[in-house]
Amino acid sequence: MSALLWALVALPLTVGTLLAVAGRPVDRYAPGVAVGTAVAAFGLAVTVAFEHPRAEAPLLEGLPAGLAVDGLSGLMVVTVTAVTAAVLLFSVEDIGPGEARARFFGLMLVFSGAMLTTVTATTLPVLLMAWEAMGAASWALIGYWWRDPERGDAANTAFLTTRAADLGLYLAAGAALAGGQAGSLALDELPDTTGAWSALVTAGVIAAAFGKSAQLPFSFWLSRAMQGPSPVSALLHSATMVVAGAYLLLRLEPLLAQSGWGGHVVAWTGALTAVVLGLVAVAQTDLKQLLAASTCAQIGFMVLAAGTGAVTGGTLQLIAHAAAKSLAFLVAGAWLTTLGTKALPALRGAARRHRTAGITFSVAALALAGVPPLALWAAKDVLLAGALEDNAALYVTGSAAAVISAVYSAKALWFVWQPASATNDRTQEPLPYATRLPLVTLAVACAALTVTSFPPVRDAVERVLGGGTQPAPQAWEFALSGALAVAVSAVVWIRGPQLLTVPGRITAWASDWLRLENAARTFLVRPVVRLTDALAAFDDRVLDRAVEGTARGSVRLAQWTNGQVERIVDGSVEGVAGGARALGRWARRPQTGQLHQYLAQAVAAFTVLAVVLVLVR
Repeated sequence: MSALLWALVALPLTVGTLLAVAGRPVDRYAPGVAVGTAVAAFGLAVTVAFEHPRAEAPLLEGLPAGLAVDGLSGLMVVTVTAVTAAVLLFSVEDIGPGEARARFFGLMLVFSGAMLTTVTATTLPVLLMAWEAMGAASWALIGYWWRDPERGDAANTAFLTTRAADLGLYLAAGAALAGGQAGSLALDELPDTTGAWSALVTAGVIAAAFGKSAQLPFSFWLSRAMQGPSPVSALLHSATMVVAGAYLLLRLEPLLAQSGWGGHVVAWTGALTAVVLGLVAVAQTDLKQLLAASTCAQIGFMVLAAGTGAVTGGTLQLIAHAAAKSLAFLVAGAWLTTLGTKALPALRGAARRHRTAGITFSVAALALAGVPPLALWAAKDVLLAGALEDNAALYVTGSAAAVISAVYSAKALWFVWQPASATNDRTQEPLPYATRLPLVTLAVACAALTVTSFPPVRDAVERVLGGGTQPAPQAWEFALSGALAVAVSAVVWIRGPQLLTVPGRITAWASDWLRLENAARTFLVRPVVRLTDALAAFDDRVLDRAVEGTARGSVRLAQWTNGQVERIVDGSVEGVAGGARALGRWARRPQTGQLHQYLAQAVAAFTVLAVVLVLVR
């Protein structure tokens, strides 16, 4: 079965890469190939989800590449491939023949394949590679219309923000190696890291997860990501990159629990993000921006679940949110294509004109609102039960966030179901079949996930995940949350957005995503730029001058050496040579070539030698 697991991750990555590289010549065939690949990947995902295969291959010396499907990753691979297939089918009509379809569909498959690798990775090296590939693909997809400078800037903002947070994974990998995990860097062994290295591993994982999942203070990049095509937003927000951080925290919940502090940080960050970004969603007048802020808020519930150990509730929230949010974004994309707007006031009557889109959007919005018996209602109660056992304040905060989710969902529904004004009440052609089919499919999926509210199904999911027994919500919790969701939605529906009127300055601040991007530029980007400018000035004014001064001193020393030392050395050499020449001349004088002179010299020498011997004795 390991071959099927390798095929699951290799199929979308390989086909997607080939389509993206081939480019415009294969635009005609790209949609069919991509949809077929996604459907085949879904079939493989269902198979491996039941079989739970493992695969391993050599990567680096002592660090193998490992993939595996267990309870959590099995649910994830099915979710990722199912949503990918629906989104790509919708894209057949949304990304028309005039677009670079091979590049688009290829990148979408690479994006999906990177997420599949992320959720099946069992070692940090594989996770890091998939994490990076997913970030690069998201940059290319958000900036798909790269000729528009605003879209290119949005892609760069999203990429750089998440990349800055991604450094946490490298920190975690380095700390794990230093802390004794050099054997494999297996994710399951990270909680065994000892000493201070364990805190660094935990901090690195949390930072990377918060950045990827757009939790506070990184949430602003998700607003900029709305510049991409609607199918990109649907896949990005529902089953791939934005939920990757939440998945990682759910996967590494034992690491958070072992740290003693990581769980508290994660839980409170998720709870605060759910509240604050929920209020940001309430303030939006742009449908896609409302959905984007709601993504941060809904993922906040998953992060809250990871921090309190409520892995079952967090997983149910992730799966149900994937179906609801992909559906909501696809409907928003359909309305943007047919009506040419995403502003809520201009979308009055959109649900009445396109009943299929309107009904399916209502299913998604009611699910996000937590209206029973839709799955997100049950999922929130399951994870909030874990929060209640951990900390009553967390439960209250999470419950407040759930009420806020009903407010922004009901606000969106109020606008799209209101009768159209005279200026925008115009007849529209029905949506194409390729657009309606994925909408209906996802709406049915949202409705089918209602079964997760049944205790036997919830218990079965808990057994599949393989964790310990987790707190189950009481009947009064289900009743209270459902009643609040219905009551709040009804009030907003009856009174309309006038009920949400707040001072203009507060509205502007909230609708601008709390000006988090400005804050990041002020407190992070500008200080870093100033530091780099200071370092550049130090390099230019100090280091360069020091190097130039050293070079000039070296030249002058060389010149002095050439003028003084070498003159002395040359004179000494010449003196030795002159002495040698003189000795040579003296040595040649007795060498006349006449035999009787050599004989006389020998006699004189022997005479001197004899005298010396006599004197010595």
